[in-house]
Amino acid sequence: MAVAPALAVSGAALGGAVVRAPRPTGGGGERRRPSPSLLSFGRAGPFAPGSRRRGAVRAAAASGKVVVPEGENDGLTSSADSASAQFPSDELEVPDITEDQMESSETMIGALEADAEALNREVLRSALQDGPRTVPPPGDGQKIFQIDSMLNGYKYHLEYRYSLYRRIRSDIDEHEGGLEAFSRSYEKFGFNRSAEGVTYREWAPGAHSAALVGDFNNWDPNADRMSKNDFGVWEVFLPNNADGSSPIPHGSRVKVRMDTPSGIKDSIPAWIKYSVQAPGAIPYDGIYYDPPEEVKHVFKHPQPKRPKSLRIYETHVGMSSPEPKINTYANFRDDVLPRIKKLGYNAVQIMAIQEHSYYGSFGYHVTNFFAPSSRFGTPEDLKSLIDRAHELGLLVLMDVVHSHASSNTLDGLNGFDGTDTHYFHSGPRGHHWMWDSRLFNYGHWEVLRFLLSNARWWLEEYKFDGFRFDGVTSMMYTHHGLQVAFTGNFNEYFGFATDVDAVVYLMLMNDLVHGLYPEAVTIGEDVSGMPTFALPVQDGGVGFDYRLHMAVADKWIELMKQSDESWKMADIVHTLTNRRWLEKCVTYSESHDQALVGDKTIAFWLMDKDMYDFMALDRPSTPTIDRGIALHKMIRLITMGLGGEGYLNFMGNEFGHPEWIDFPRGPQRLPSGKFIPGNNNSYDKCRRRFDLGDADYLRYHGMQEFDRAMQHVEEKYGFMTDEHQYISRKHEEDKVIVFEKGDLVFVFNFHCNNSYFDYRVGCRRSGVYKVVLDSDAGLFGGFGRIHHTAEHFTDGSHDNRPHSFSVYTPSRTCVVYAPADTITPEESSEESK
Repeated sequence: MAVAPALAVSGAALGGAVVRAPRPTGGGGERRRPSPSLLSFGRAGPFAPGSRRRGAVRAAAASGKVVVPEGENDGLTSSADSASAQFPSDELEVPDITEDQMESSETMIGALEADAEALNREVLRSALQDGPRTVPPPGDGQKIFQIDSMLNGYKYHLEYRYSLYRRIRSDIDEHEGGLEAFSRSYEKFGFNRSAEGVTYREWAPGAHSAALVGDFNNWDPNADRMSKNDFGVWEVFLPNNADGSSPIPHGSRVKVRMDTPSGIKDSIPAWIKYSVQAPGAIPYDGIYYDPPEEVKHVFKHPQPKRPKSLRIYETHVGMSSPEPKINTYANFRDDVLPRIKKLGYNAVQIMAIQEHSYYGSFGYHVTNFFAPSSRFGTPEDLKSLIDRAHELGLLVLMDVVHSHASSNTLDGLNGFDGTDTHYFHSGPRGHHWMWDSRLFNYGHWEVLRFLLSNARWWLEEYKFDGFRFDGVTSMMYTHHGLQVAFTGNFNEYFGFATDVDAVVYLMLMNDLVHGLYPEAVTIGEDVSGMPTFALPVQDGGVGFDYRLHMAVADKWIELMKQSDESWKMADIVHTLTNRRWLEKCVTYSESHDQALVGDKTIAFWLMDKDMYDFMALDRPSTPTIDRGIALHKMIRLITMGLGGEGYLNFMGNEFGHPEWIDFPRGPQRLPSGKFIPGNNNSYDKCRRRFDLGDADYLRYHGMQEFDRAMQHVEEKYGFMTDEHQYISRKHEEDKVIVFEKGDLVFVFNFHCNNSYFDYRVGCRRSGVYKVVLDSDAGLFGGFGRIHHTAEHFTDGSHDNRPHSFSVYTPSRTCVVYAPADTITPEESSEESK
């Protein structure tokens, strides 16, 4: 009974990942090559690309056994500090930079972007060529050293990382027919229907015996016993019934019964496509999902092209109803998607898609990786939701969890074959002590198969347009980023604490996604700021399109704890622009993290209990409410303006949702003995009161309208990704920040009292400027102190800018000015209101 060796040994003796390549003269430390495919099939075998069958036979449902629930019908000019970037931020912000220097810098950026565009075109041609899709071969991984010369000091580590990536790519090509075929392993493992019957396969090397049980065979463990090959893969074939119908009716419950080192256990198949929890039951049931053709959703609308500027609306289907209940895919499709489109976002990011037995985990303790959560409806309902989003021109990004798995042994992967290892590291390294979850062994061949196929499955079967990868920092370091303060020192990123296996998995995943789906988007949640994170794999990077710029939200919370009179303008600007050159970021002022119970949203930090009594327009406001609404708008706009090339907002935060998120839960006692009271399993705080933002008699409405205007201004001008960015003023005494994005001029006055007449602001372009966005407008809950019809004529230079114009900047306001010739009469009329 041979078990496939791990693909790469991760330095277990050192307690962390190997970070030094083997010396050319030494034999020690070499990683073992992986075994051939655990299924032992060659290219010409039964799973060669040409042998795929899609829906060849219609499955019939058996009455009384169907338990499927009913569904309801660039050029970046900001940089990191000198410890973590190759260009100091002063090059971009200090007023004494010349136009010639700026043009030279922009020329260099343009050349690098041209190289990237050429690479993208090559990838696109590869993906669209006739015949099977293929992932382009690896590059040489050297361009990162041209982009950042400081990386040369860590070349040994980075080249070792890249050589391991290339070796795994080569082994996958040799033994699995390439990444394209390898990532379709869901057509080999789990349940697969052919014209002759159903084959079920499972990798469970620790099991002594296995049998497929379920409604279809009356749960008889002797009826369909499985056989195991030399690599720990169990298999059973069930021929069709005499009438040609499926041996396993659609919707029937299934499990695999195994005799394991931990005893006899029934497990939900690891590759199950659907699982449900019966009413009143505790464990979940695996469901054989193969609906009749007339039930299957047929996608009607093409997937949108990836926009240059990403404006993401982060959502959770279950808590997206104004009512205290679990919402459905169908209701989200019909009620929430049109709202997102109207607000002006161009992408929706959906959390908690992968099945998770504990609702309160927010979807982050996944039990069934290939199954969409049954709480919200059927797989066809989810497909209908995504199809509708595409009809509206919205990208749909999935918040995918490959960083850890639920420790649940009844429903998930933990202890699946009765061993502590299987998909995970053994011992303490395989357990996340803070999250109470299991940690994958990314150096194992079958873990790579499982996770890469999982990413492919969601893109292929459900037409998701990309991913936001959760918890990437936890993956990339053996300390998981816990109790570690990243300072920007490169030793923190390229040392013994780096889990090279995990980083290489991320490179393979990005290679796969971008190779087969050139329009797909990948965003990584990384708080560490690892260099090369958002550079192409071919160049030596990790390959993400964007890093989630988490430090910005942390900074705003830090500032919320102070009086805004003490805020430092330079500190705000530095935090927003402190990111690596040419590595794009998605920024946000607050996400779901800040909305959870135990934390506080910006609106609550600013206004607290006054939100319950003074948000009606027919009642007097308070200084706290006036201050809170003003700063809430300013924080959102300056974050979008300076923070990155993409923007994210969690649903409801666009209007300052007055309540936190508290999932239904009962009381619990932690292993430490600490008692945590529950909330009587209430859904009252697990919903979104969209009616508050829509009510034009409440102040929430003005905050929502400002967010909508902000998105539409970005849509028109594309300022987040414009090549030109220049910060001309960070005045601490005036509390004023002025910067240019493209031809737009942003003026922020954070002073609590002072308003300034004839305040001169610099600009790049001469001519006439007019207001295109004003946080003080009455429509947005402001005081209407700025005349939108006024024309501002440029004259002399100011703040080392070639031109300038004078404005009135009231206290606690932000205003965006645009050249008058870029404003249509309709927009001018609308803005004047």
